[in-house]
Amino acid sequence: MKKFIENMPKAELHVHIEGTLEPELSFALAQKNNVSLKAKTPEEMIKAYDFYDLPSFLDIYYAGMSVLIEEDDFYQLTMAYLKRAAAQNIVYVELFFDPQAHTIRGVSFDSVINGIYAAQKDARTELGVESQLILCFLRDMSAESAMEHLHLAKPHLNKLVGVGLDSDEKNNPPSKFAEVFSKARSWGLKLTMHCDVNQDNTQEHIRQVIEDIKVDRIDHGVNILESDTLCELAKSKNLGLTVCPVSNKFVVQSLTSSELKQMLEKGLLPSINSDDPSYFRAYLNENLIALQEEGQFSKEDLITLVENSFKTSWLPEKRKMDYLNTLKRYTDTVAVA
Repeated sequence: MKKFIENMPKAELHVHIEGTLEPELSFALAQKNNVSLKAKTPEEMIKAYDFYDLPSFLDIYYAGMSVLIEEDDFYQLTMAYLKRAAAQNIVYVELFFDPQAHTIRGVSFDSVINGIYAAQKDARTELGVESQLILCFLRDMSAESAMEHLHLAKPHLNKLVGVGLDSDEKNNPPSKFAEVFSKARSWGLKLTMHCDVNQDNTQEHIRQVIEDIKVDRIDHGVNILESDTLCELAKSKNLGLTVCPVSNKFVVQSLTSSELKQMLEKGLLPSINSDDPSYFRAYLNENLIALQEEGQFSKEDLITLVENSFKTSWLPEKRKMDYLNTLKRYTDTVAVA
């Protein structure tokens, strides 16, 4: 089963590029940019990854970004992840990035997006990994800041496929950003928003993202199972849910395998993703393998989850079919049991 998962052609729709910053690269960039780190070694840094809920994780996550300063830093960060993606047979990725977390440190928006985009182009030609970029707004910052960064992105619209919303959900409902997301939609961008696991007012937030914001996809969204009405609403709109098992475990002490099985039984469209793989010490294959071990998922279930990642991607229909056919050719050669 492990080999079956590792060799399967896959897509990843929910990975924060800043969350792929490995300790070794962090130390190299810190030295180059004269940034002092609390940890003295990469191993010490990993031991300090002590988080138990969303705010405690975010504190460590944002502190880690301090080493990212120059355009080439973002190139190195992105290329390192895409090389790992290629090694895991991930053929297509939709990457999140958090520009506000960099501009508030004095790093220019152009440096961030140009470094990431250059790596995306190189990875496509050198590694065969196709990717698209999603600009995420930080929900614990103001809607005005989000709108300002959307306008900063306007000269770079050719580099973006959509916008998202992440960071601390408490007291930051989706409705706070309705105008920003409406503007992004008018510019032809796709929409997604995080509805993290077990947050305050999670049912209302999920309702808002579907009915008011009219997103094209939901990130996390596990609590949708608590409402048949919301499940039916998501099904009627063919909304994908980008579930991140190992990430969930830090919040709910489970890989949410039973919830994922319920989603599949209800005809929802969940996919499996790594979220912030450096911090959670698990990339996409590790997420799928751990999930299968906890929930004893069948090969058919795993194939469905991977199919969902292509089906709910923001690729043109022809590209989706190309990838789904590649996946089918692989699964046809492997005895499904």
